[in-house]
Formats: sequence, C-alpha cells, structure tokens
Amino acid sequence: MEVRTSYDGLFVDGAWVPSTGPSADVVNPATGRAIGSVPEGTLADLDGAVAAARRAFDEGPWPRMTQAERGRLLHGFIEVLDAHRAQLGAVITAESGALPWLVDSTHFGLGFGRFSHAVDLAAGGLDSVTPLQVGAGSVLGGTALVHEPLGVCGLITPFNFPLFLNLSKLGPALALGNTVVLKPSPLTPLEGLVLGAAAAEAGLPPGVLNVVTGAAEVGDRLVADPRVDMISFTGSDRTGSAVMRTAADSLKPVVLELGGKSALVVREDAEVARAADIAFGSFTLHAGQGCVLLTRHVVHRSLVDDFLDALATRAEAAVIGDPAAPGTTMGPLVSEAQRQRVASYVEIGAGEGGEVVCGGKPVEGDGFFYRPTVIHGVTPKARVAQEEIFGPVAVVLPFDTDDEAVAIANDSRFGLSGAVVSADTGRAWEIARRLRTGSVRINGGGTAPDLAAPVTGWGASGVGTEHGLAGLLEFAQPKSIAFRAG
Repeated sequence: MEVRTSYDGLFVDGAWVPSTGPSADVVNPATGRAIGSVPEGTLADLDGAVAAARRAFDEGPWPRMTQAERGRLLHGFIEVLDAHRAQLGAVITAESGALPWLVDSTHFGLGFGRFSHAVDLAAGGLDSVTPLQVGAGSVLGGTALVHEPLGVCGLITPFNFPLFLNLSKLGPALALGNTVVLKPSPLTPLEGLVLGAAAAEAGLPPGVLNVVTGAAEVGDRLVADPRVDMISFTGSDRTGSAVMRTAADSLKPVVLELGGKSALVVREDAEVARAADIAFGSFTLHAGQGCVLLTRHVVHRSLVDDFLDALATRAEAAVIGDPAAPGTTMGPLVSEAQRQRVASYVEIGAGEGGEVVCGGKPVEGDGFFYRPTVIHGVTPKARVAQEEIFGPVAVVLPFDTDDEAVAIANDSRFGLSGAVVSADTGRAWEIARRLRTGSVRINGGGTAPDLAAPVTGWGASGVGTEHGLAGLLEFAQPKSIAFRAG
C-alpha cells in the first residue's frame, strides 16, 4: 500500500475510479499551503459507490462469510495500516494539524483499538438460543435470537479526528457483514482514501468499502438514497438534525454523535493545580476541536482567582506552532474559516460582559493558529457558555454549592461528557451521577480508555450509541427464529 497525499480517483467497487468532479487541494492548516489534491466527488460518483455497496451486500460473499472469516480479513486490514504507521502519521499531522503524540494515542492507539475490539466482539458471537421446551404432543422446540447485518451503511465523518472516527465506524459496520460508503470531510479526505488502499491490499471483496469525497450535497444524497439502509454521522448538532429529518423519509436508522459543551466541576476541596492541568489540557487538546472537550469550567467561587491565574500561566507557556516541529504543544485550527468562527465567539463573549483573561487573538504568520483563550464574567446563559465554539476557548463559571454546580453543568442543550475534580471521591461520584451527560471523568478518569465503554450523548449531543457492545449492535438487525427440534 502506498500512503499518498494526492489521488486521481475515488475508491469504488474495489478499484480506483476516475471522478466526474474537479480536483481540490488538500491544505496543511499549519502553513495554509496545499500538500496535495484529491477529486471532489460528485453525485454521480456517489451513485456508483452506493450501487457497488448494494451489489456487494445483495450478491457478494461478505455478508455470507462467517464472523471468523471476516475477522481474519479485517485484522489484516489493520495490519496493513499499521505497517505504514510512520508515513500515515506524517500525513495525519500534515492534513489535520494533530500533534504526533495525539496521532499515536488517538488515531492509531484508540482508532486501531476500537476497530479491533468491534471485530473481536462480533467474532465472539452475538446469537443465543432460549432453553428448549417440551410442548403439546411432546414436541421439543425453542427460539433462537440471531443478528443480521443491516445492509448498506453510509458513514459520514468530520475533520477533527478523521482516521480515528473513520475506523471507529468501520469496525462494527464491517465486522457484522454490512457494506459501506464512507464520506469523509472535504477538509481531511486523505485519511479516508487511504482506507481504500488498505482494503485493496488486505483483500476485502469489491464493493465492501467505498470511499467518496465531496461537499455537503454528497452527504445529503447519501442520507437520502433509499438503497442505503443505515446512517452513522459525526458532526454538528445542526447538521445532525438535518440528517435525522432526511433519513426519516426512508425510515432508515441513524446513529448521531454530535456536539458538546461539556462541564468540568471543580469543588471547593480540589487541588487547583491538578484541576487547572485537567482543564487546560482538555480545552486546548487539538486546538479545542473536539466534541467531548471540557469548555465550561464550573469552579467553586473560593478557587476562581487561583484557577484563572493557573490557566493564564499555562496559556502563556503554551508553544503554539507547526505540530510537526519538536516542542510544539498546540497546533492549528483546521481552516481560516474555523479561526474566524473562534474569533467571532470571543467578540461575542466580550460583548456579553466577559473578561478575556488570556489569549483572545490569533497568532500572526502562516497557518490557522489561535491563542488559548479563557473568558470570565459571563452568566451561564451567555452564548459563549451555551454554544459549541470548537476552538481553544474556555468559559469559567463560579458556583457556591454543589447543587448550584450541578444546575449550571446541566443547563445546556448538550450532554456528551463531563468531569469532576474533588478530594472527596464519594461526593464526586454523587455529582457525576447527577450530571446529564453520556460520560464523566472523576479526577482525570482512568489510566487508559476502556474500549468496551459505550459513548452516547444526551439532548443535542446525539442519538444512539457508539463503541462497545451497544455500539456494535447499532449495525445489526435482531431476528428471532422459533423452531421445532424434530
């Protein structure tokens, strides 16, 4: 397999097929300059990809293989990617602006892990049989519960963690025998197209995995196509709502992992330095471009001044620059449009009475960099405290009692993640149970991600589940079969 920064075609039906659309540049967000080009997929390209996936499911061998047979091919698929880890890592950094340690830990470590865990779960067997019973006339019988693949799955992924998110969706979809049309973000298409090359080398049958680039209209058509049986989408809540409305016309199931405005609760007994480390590390991770990041810091009033000082100190020490350069601690936003969005929200926060404690401006020069920014003095109802910014901006909100902290944390349309820092782990547990969110980390959480843990969102943060057994079953149709033993 060759890891490339330019492609002349799209991966459809097991081959590289010329696109009917124009070529589009792939831009390195750290420099603002093109590193390669890919075809800009069209509706005609998508039609061919959906047709190929439909044939592969209806007529091909993939859904008819045993779990063990599919598992061998899918583990081989990951092995192909792993064999090109160094080259692929450089492409991820250049295309998405991810720091090398984040590439290793999230895209490779967690991405490969989520994929392989789904494959192993499927291979372990999901089907079951109720205890046999003797009925009238001494007839022996029972009921079997089996899980069938849904069919053609449309997977739509965003720009922030492309390889990780692509693999997280592909693992369960393919492991259960579905076929796939993957539509990556137009800002980060290389981490989608490289999966086509890996599929070809690993020997996946034609049409099992198809990768089509393109703008929003391509994603819209993928959702609307009646030949597609299921949609898994990660992105903004606004787009997720549109996906759900469109999918309703053909009554296809959807899994939506959407936005977040997650709260970090810092209790009165918390160690400020530790809380600030957790807070700063989260809202600046990947320049704040993550739906699960902690961007609302709900801090006990007695600690606010020290907490703000600690965040400002960390912001001043941040090394902002090319993620490929040694020593860089925060990279760029993905595009100039995203940087302008962040800047506009900082202006909104100032207009809402907020004090910009640190940051609040872009970094001059090439690339799409913005300084870590902390805003204090707005109310929990302020736009900067309610709306997802998707950049390195945090809002500090004081509280006096635990009940008030929970109320502030839960005062959000979103409910994706959250965190509590406290010396009293029992009390932190009680607060964690009261937070209306899909996951909570106490004092930084565990030492490593739990691959079996599901990810789900409340409210505007999503519909359905990703990861773990519950996430795997989103790609399956349960069927009961009643039978007589003789």
